[in-house]
Amino acid sequence: MRSKKFLRAEQGSLAWDSPGLVAGVDEAGRGPLAGPVVAAAVILDDLAPIKGLADSKKLTERQRERLYDEIRAKALCCSVAQASVTEIDSLNILQATMLAMRRAVQGLRLKPVKVLVDGNRLPSLDVMAEAVVGGDALVPAISAASILAKVTRDRLLMELHERHPDYGFDRHKGYGTAQHLEALRRLGPLPEHRRTFSPVAQCLGREAA
Repeated sequence: MRSKKFLRAEQGSLAWDSPGLVAGVDEAGRGPLAGPVVAAAVILDDLAPIKGLADSKKLTERQRERLYDEIRAKALCCSVAQASVTEIDSLNILQATMLAMRRAVQGLRLKPVKVLVDGNRLPSLDVMAEAVVGGDALVPAISAASILAKVTRDRLLMELHERHPDYGFDRHKGYGTAQHLEALRRLGPLPEHRRTFSPVAQCLGREAA
């Protein structure tokens, strides 16, 4: 017969008692009128802490850029993915966001045992997941993901600005500011504009009239 000591050791190795890697997930770009929605997934290294992680919206551009480089250097692994303007218009922005998040998790080099997602909705994943409202300010891995997603998307919009400087993407990053709306009315939508978003759809309607 097995000893009680052996049985205790056997029970201690059960999967649900074992620690594992946890990934944080967040997105950037749900609200803008132009450009893709970008999501990131990050698994931090407890042995390489990163100071200053916070909700990307609460950080300055310089802070985000510095932390972006540190996260890429110190995280166990990270992945950034996106859903295109075409996918946003065909699926709707919520489903496109979930798609970008799923792609980000699937792109991780290491498979997490759990995923913590900012907000109150979860993408379809093959691992355990939990939605955390306000997670980008509460969970360091989600904060790191929010920074990677925000910096990546801002860089994409800066590239768009270089191709189309009259729209002011370097300042509004695609959001529906007065300057952006005026440029839309004056110059018309670009292929990078989201056709199903109301201000863009209104401009297209005027062009068709």
